[in-house]
Amino acid sequence: MTPRAWAIGTFVLLVVLLVVFAAVTVPWQRPPAPRTDQLDALGLLPREQVERAREFRGELRPGSYAGMALGLLVALVLGLTPLGSWLVTQAGRPFGGNWVAQALLGGLAVVLVADVVTLPLAAWRHTIMVRYGISTQSWGGWTADLLKSWAVGAVIGGLALLGFYTITHFAPRWWWALGAVGAAGLVVLLSFVLPVLVEPVFNKFTPMADGPLRTELIELAARDGVPVRDVLVADASRRTRAVNAYVSGLGPTRRIVVYDTMLTEATGDEVVSVVAHELGHAKDNDVFTGTVLGALGTATAVIALYLLGAWTGLLSRAGVDSIADPRAIGLMLAVVTVAGLIAGPAQAFVSRRIEARADEHALRLTGDPATFEAMQRRLGSVNLSDPDPPAWEHIIFASHPSTVERMAAARAFARGAR
Repeated sequence: MTPRAWAIGTFVLLVVLLVVFAAVTVPWQRPPAPRTDQLDALGLLPREQVERAREFRGELRPGSYAGMALGLLVALVLGLTPLGSWLVTQAGRPFGGNWVAQALLGGLAVVLVADVVTLPLAAWRHTIMVRYGISTQSWGGWTADLLKSWAVGAVIGGLALLGFYTITHFAPRWWWALGAVGAAGLVVLLSFVLPVLVEPVFNKFTPMADGPLRTELIELAARDGVPVRDVLVADASRRTRAVNAYVSGLGPTRRIVVYDTMLTEATGDEVVSVVAHELGHAKDNDVFTGTVLGALGTATAVIALYLLGAWTGLLSRAGVDSIADPRAIGLMLAVVTVAGLIAGPAQAFVSRRIEARADEHALRLTGDPATFEAMQRRLGSVNLSDPDPPAWEHIIFASHPSTVERMAAARAFARGAR
């Protein structure tokens, strides 16, 4: 069999594995959240709170959609015209056109162009966040975080590009196989590394002070059968008023993280309710599930890129002879951007199902639907979430159930418990 035939067979196998694994691990049935309960919950929310949240989201919406459209346009221009290959060539020219320089500097140049073009819209979003009191960052702090994110992206992206093009350079016939294995391995590695090495770049984490709340959270995790290394407090207040908590890491790196804003905005019982939801993700191995799905999906994408390399019309538009050439980085960006937009609604659907299961876990673990509902009201109020967003927008973009859906689920659970 030729390498292409092996690639097609492997691609089909990975797609089947991806579908089967998703079918087995994703909770396709969600807990009940009757629409009548949703409307009742919506009616009980303060009218001014709902109007302010919808006004806030309405002001964000044009910039968000414009950013998506502009990002797609830039990716298509860089990928479907010779501009992308020209940028990579120019970036590598001072080093004699060396493929390593093209892979690293060319890749950074292509991504930087896309980031810079959409930067004004990101700045506009920040002004809205500040005006509505969600963001507490000065322009200096916002710029510092932006540069940090670019630096982290440059390091991770640079390593990925260098690894990818090293494989394509030294294994031109079988790079798809080695690249698929390497890409999947990188996804798994990042699941362990990101909480330990990257999260501290953006936040300072300190152990939660000994006291009743910390003891209750540790006991809650133990009762749930989810071992955690520590309970940490993140200094989120230096950039936002939003409240949140999460369980981060896998195995020995797992820890409960609570925003300092939550400790000032929410009651102790409400913090416990949110952490119980996050423990549900750990209990149901949602991080592991996401890691496996990500690894399979990334490996499949690498092979898909290899197969796309036979599309000469696409290559000629990009001004390159091979998808394995570093000068095709712009084309890769275009393919990834389009694929991400297409896959986005499916990913959002899966995420909402997983989040709804974690909500149910929190309700069962705490046995306190009243506090759960109160916490959802507080989350919506402080974070200025639209409690009942437009259905089409919710279906396409929302990663979590809406506020009224979560409140309705708590009421349905309470009736079932009674």
